[in-house]
Amino acid sequence: MTEFPTLTTPAGAVAAGAPAWNRQRHSAMPSFRYRDVHQRVNIPVGQRDWPNARMTTAPLWVPVDLRDGNQALAEPMDPARKRRFFELLIAMGYKEIEVGYPSASQTDFDFVRLLADTSIAPPDVAIVVFTPARRDLIERTVESVRGLTNEVVIHLYTATAPVWREVVLGKDRAQLRELILSGARDVLELAGELPNARFQFSPEVFNLTEPDFALEICDAVTELWQASAQRPVTLNLPATVEVATPNIYADQIEYMHRNLARRDGVILSVHPHNDRGTGIACAELAVLAGAQRVEGCVFGNGERTGNVDIATLALNLHAQGVDPMIDFSDIDEIRRTVEHCTRLPVHERHPYVGDLVHTAFSGTHQDAISKGMAEHRERAAVRGVTERESEWRVPYLPIDPADLGRSYDAVIRVNSQSGKGGIAYLLHAEYGLDLPRRLQIDLAERVQEHTDDSGAEITAKELFTLFERAYTTNAPRITLSQWRIGDGTTEILLDAHGRERHSVHHAVGPVEALTAALDEAGHPIEILGLTQHSVDEGAGSTAVSYVEYRVPQGTGWAFGRDTSVVAASLQAVLNAVNAMG
Repeated sequence: MTEFPTLTTPAGAVAAGAPAWNRQRHSAMPSFRYRDVHQRVNIPVGQRDWPNARMTTAPLWVPVDLRDGNQALAEPMDPARKRRFFELLIAMGYKEIEVGYPSASQTDFDFVRLLADTSIAPPDVAIVVFTPARRDLIERTVESVRGLTNEVVIHLYTATAPVWREVVLGKDRAQLRELILSGARDVLELAGELPNARFQFSPEVFNLTEPDFALEICDAVTELWQASAQRPVTLNLPATVEVATPNIYADQIEYMHRNLARRDGVILSVHPHNDRGTGIACAELAVLAGAQRVEGCVFGNGERTGNVDIATLALNLHAQGVDPMIDFSDIDEIRRTVEHCTRLPVHERHPYVGDLVHTAFSGTHQDAISKGMAEHRERAAVRGVTERESEWRVPYLPIDPADLGRSYDAVIRVNSQSGKGGIAYLLHAEYGLDLPRRLQIDLAERVQEHTDDSGAEITAKELFTLFERAYTTNAPRITLSQWRIGDGTTEILLDAHGRERHSVHHAVGPVEALTAALDEAGHPIEILGLTQHSVDEGAGSTAVSYVEYRVPQGTGWAFGRDTSVVAASLQAVLNAVNAMG
């Protein structure tokens, strides 16, 4: 038997000044060891426009899966996987892609050379390569891109935050400034004459760097590189380790956006990580604050808790009516490719792409979705447009799963938490059955009992089997051998317990005639309600009928199916009689 550790319930004092309804106690965790961001870096305070801004266009998305994401893999991508991932990014429509760290890895160097020697990179796609500010590594990086006809972005980086300066690099502000400018001069010397080259600089750990120092360094680099609208420089401002709420990052980005020199020659970029789980919010607020470009990984892979998820960011825009400029119309193929290349599974609750993100188990959710889907179909029909053209406003589904190439099969799934709406939706979606409301309630009770016993989800096929067992009969004791309508009469020939009974009924419909014949045979039944519909259209279509009935033993429901609505209704009545014994 597995032994599990016993957690100790916090036993400290209730927080001073806490309201009576909040009885949480101080934990045993040493939170006093950490300083909040305001004690670590000066946060610029000034005019804030970002809270009132709106996102109306997509930024330039730059996937870094092949470099930053690849470095974070326990097993980095081999050349075949890296090429497959690159081709996926191209197919999705990315126009600037960071492909590697060629001075740090022979595999990365060889991949850049592959792009130079083949045509797998379309001419309108910019290729980004990454290098630290060290001359020999810059030389190696420039060597890797020679011969590329695509636009090339040489991305220079150095950490600038105090702890990194002092502990990692052992330099003060002046010394680090010179190290960065020396690297920038090397980039200019070695690649400045390449007609297809642009430059990028990242003050790594920007979000923990003093704002005045970050601004000073960035302005010095863009001056050295002579940033202009004709040959812009990308300034990438990373939240390398996420340490603060997203509004802090937005303030830092807006400060740079407002104060950078040569702003019309700068592409302002951000690179959020997800250490606090708010990378998405950081990126969105940064764009509101003036960022024009976002680096991240397609599904958020990256060191520690990952880079920002640029698929989620893009589809968040889509859900607001803004074209994300990247194609996610086959999300499952994208997921399969990313999982193959990274050897990492995508969580089933991952926004938009997870297997369960469009799925409802809850009965109240299912009922709302089912009604919303019906209203969506009706509204499209009234307007005379297809469902894909009609405005989407289905409860609990922020976007139409069909936009991502998904069917509605998994939108509603049934377990012990489900209700009549979800059950009815599944039977309608999979089998074309449109159950009356009272039948939905009756069936829901049976499904609840079944799922409570098993504790498992029930599939649409299992649900249909349960439905048929409940409302039809496999071994009838009473059958309808023949029925005929003509000249205001209905002729009925019953086989009841092996004995044939013939009767003729005047001025009544077939269902009334059958119930009368059953009464004469000693099997009285009263039809309380009858609902009929066709399952599909055209010749050979199937018709179904649902009857609510009363017999001496009680009331119930039965179901019939045949090639005509009349035959289906007669079959339903017979199923009702046979169900009562």
